Amino acid sequence: MNIIYGSLQADSKSIRFDNQSFPQAFKRPELLMYLPQFNFIPGSLNLKRLFLDFNLSFGDFEKWFPEFNRKYRSPLKDLSGGQRRLTEVYLIARSSSRFAMLDEPFSHLMPIHIEIMTEILAEEKQHKGILVTDHLYQPIVNCADRLYVLANGKTHQVKKMEDLDSLGYIRL
Repeated sequence: MNIIYGSLQADSKSIRFDNQSFPQAFKRPELLMYLPQFNFIPGSLNLKRLFLDFNLSFGDFEKWFPEFNRKYRSPLKDLSGGQRRLTEVYLIARSSSRFAMLDEPFSHLMPIHIEIMTEILAEEKQHKGILVTDHLYQPIVNCADRLYVLANGKTHQVKKMEDLDSLGYIRL
């Protein structure tokens, strides 16, 4: 993900959308958005500003997450770690980009928020590509079209839960 997004150099790389090459896709937010593993939005920015910048409705966000009622003018730094992460995941997932990469999106989220975000991702994947990496495998299993595990320096497609066991990722 860091290579695709341009924050890590590679000897050679090619990023294609619909068979068209884009040398620096990370500079084109209409094509590609990236949620890094750690908080990336400055804590001084408030929710109002963020939802305006991402051209998203705060009202829609509140429908999914009513506990954000009356937080429209709150800066991110005043939110809990989980609320901050939830906001960042939502913004990237709901952005108008054609593709979203989400690195550890479920970290620090409450189980109910993970459940809701998997619903949101299921909606979003109908009109955009989504690549998710996360150690919390169960939410990924529930919403992924294809599942892969990196093991022993190779990428392995997971076709059944037993594959996760045989690859040493979980114990069944």
